[in-house]
Amino acid sequence: MRKARTRATEAARLTPATRAVRAHILRLFVAGATIRSRQAILRVRQLCEAELKDNFTLEVIDIYQQPHLARANQIVATPTLIKDFPRPVRRFIGNLANTTGLFTELIVDDN
Repeated sequence: MRKARTRATEAARLTPATRAVRAHILRLFVAGATIRSRQAILRVRQLCEAELKDNFTLEVIDIYQQPHLARANQIVATPTLIKDFPRPVRRFIGNLANTTGLFTELIVDDN
């Protein structure tokens, strides 16, 4: 019973409402634990850590594990990176190999 309370307390502490707000909110959709998926995760994490420092939140979503999120976000190919915030929302589809162009698109403000 004590372990359950500890887990519940920890989960409540980490809810989105209580987490620190980050300047960049990114979601990366991948398909399973393939080499292509791992490379995309590695590239995006390296880019974010190098350029955005601690100023980002990255959520990695496996469409096999959470197909409802793939449908809700209209994911038609993987890997797909979605920049939710700051606006405008941007989608990047493919192997994410061109990190220079990707970084430029993530940071540019189209207002």
